[in-house]
Amino acid sequence: MNARNLNVLFLFSDQHRADLIGIEKHPDIITPNMDYLASRGIYFKRAYCQDAICVPSRSSIFSGLYPRTLGCLDNSDNPAIQIIPLQKLFQLNGYFTAAFGKRHLIQACDDGWIIRKSHLKEEQDPDNYMDWIRRTGYIKEFARDWAAEWGNTHPYGPEACNEFTRAPLSARVSLLPNNMTPEAYTKNETISQLKKCAENKEPFFIFASFLRPHQPYTPLPSFFSSFNYSRWGKGLRNSDAISKPSLFDQNPDELPIGLCKYKKNRSLPWNIAEAHDNQQLFRYALAAYYAGIIEIDFHIGEIIHTLEKLNLIDKTIVIYTSDHGEFAGNHGLMEKSSSNHNLYEECLRVPLIISCPAILPHNIISEELIELIDIYPTLVDLCHLKKTNDLQALQGTSLKNHIERNLPINKKFLVSENWSQATVITKQHKLGIWLQPEKRTASNFLGSENFLFDKKIDPFEEKNLIKNPEYSSIKKELYDAYELFRKKIN
Repeated sequence: MNARNLNVLFLFSDQHRADLIGIEKHPDIITPNMDYLASRGIYFKRAYCQDAICVPSRSSIFSGLYPRTLGCLDNSDNPAIQIIPLQKLFQLNGYFTAAFGKRHLIQACDDGWIIRKSHLKEEQDPDNYMDWIRRTGYIKEFARDWAAEWGNTHPYGPEACNEFTRAPLSARVSLLPNNMTPEAYTKNETISQLKKCAENKEPFFIFASFLRPHQPYTPLPSFFSSFNYSRWGKGLRNSDAISKPSLFDQNPDELPIGLCKYKKNRSLPWNIAEAHDNQQLFRYALAAYYAGIIEIDFHIGEIIHTLEKLNLIDKTIVIYTSDHGEFAGNHGLMEKSSSNHNLYEECLRVPLIISCPAILPHNIISEELIELIDIYPTLVDLCHLKKTNDLQALQGTSLKNHIERNLPINKKFLVSENWSQATVITKQHKLGIWLQPEKRTASNFLGSENFLFDKKIDPFEEKNLIKNPEYSSIKKELYDAYELFRKKIN
């Protein structure tokens, strides 16, 4: 097949932790459609995001640049730079480009969409889910869902229903009809556009991005009812109650300072401490988060089925990944929790599947270290895109030779960082480095603590080895690696 005739369907979720996918055999997660994609392609078991925050992570993917190079290390950053984002390069190569759902990109990375329809009005699309849900008459139900996150004030007007208050741990079952959720909106718009592109016989780059499983955890009853949260059990896979997360009962004092404060803080409306006192609350929120994952899997299944009916499945590179992970009860925490989310595996490692039955091998699990910044150069090479003279120097590594010929990538280390913390990752070790925040206060951050984990003997990252003399050479090696990284990208 001529690679120039390949389409790209980029399926995306928000806050999906890597091990919470069927292929990883988590006791509570069943995702037949994601697993089907993986069986027809490659699953990257060691894929990491560049920053465990939405905007920096997403912008690094679509720019092919590290967040620090972009000048975007927080959701509030929007640097004035000039780049050619991934979708723009596809457009310049004759592709129809469309984005449906949550983009959450810096302005420089949001150019090149021929059609875009977002979930939320602040993305300033003429067509968006918020206006659509108003017209359907279900704005109050949607506002109730988001009140679980935002409290009893809502940014979208008087329809917000002030009687709705925050739910414990930002979790409550949605009252929206099945076909009225943001996820259904994204799926339906994606399917509609796939049909149009098939009819017009034009190559496409389509980005379908779901809100879930990010908090507020507001699943539909049909998915939430799959989980028994009345007690701790052996998990859904074993037809039992929800399983207890790893290190759920970890002493808060064993966590970094910022996370310790978070876990003990009883002033938060959705506080973790209260949920540990009443673990029914915690199990409820956990079940709601898990239900969001299986809900996305359902919608992905319908999109893939459409590709098959349109005879596009063999002509389309399908990617599935997420911008960052989630604690989901590990270490007794939920969400990303404070600034220390750039330290732990739960928040940094994400699922990554690349599938195209016509040109790629099937049912492969890769153990190579992968960064999400690698997606841009990989698609450029797989689709044989013609580069423009003003294309920025991409900082990721193309995975084409690894995918097609099983050649090693040989990345010795990866770096994920935000304003306050950098994490250096190898296959066995992880170094968390406190950075003096350049534009943030340090009150809720990691403090002066650095962390070193040996994942071979401590897979759940419980034991800080930073002061262990037996690891002094490894510590120096990782510090040197970070300095090399900074020199490389500055």
